[in-house]
Amino acid sequence: MQKPFAGKIIVTIDRYFSHFCVFLTEITVIFMKPKKSILLPTAEKVLRELGENIKLARKRRRLSEIQVAGRANIARSTLQLIEKGVPGVSMSAYLQVLFVMGLEKDLLKIASDDPLGRKLQDAGLLTSTRKK
Repeated sequence: MQKPFAGKIIVTIDRYFSHFCVFLTEITVIFMKPKKSILLPTAEKVLRELGENIKLARKRRRLSEIQVAGRANIARSTLQLIEKGVPGVSMSAYLQVLFVMGLEKDLLKIASDDPLGRKLQDAGLLTSTRKK
């Protein structure tokens, strides 16, 4: 004895489930779009200059894009984005590229000497605060 509607119900449920999965995927794509980094023109200039410096360092060492990308475990296209100074590339990708070329210690120099911060801190220490 066969169930006459069992096959139709399964096919119908499967079709609706497929449509539902496509719908959920479309919603995820809509709401999970990466945000574009908006930078000031001076910050964009700094990134471009950093990218140029990294590219020059690579060329001075006579390393190809493929060699550096392979050793840094990143895609060649990511290295190209770094060398162009495109915002949105992760700091870890920059660090890996610098490490491959022996320049990772340069990152430690960032903000290590902070003359403005020291002046602000000293000015705050010199002003007396009122007790309430």
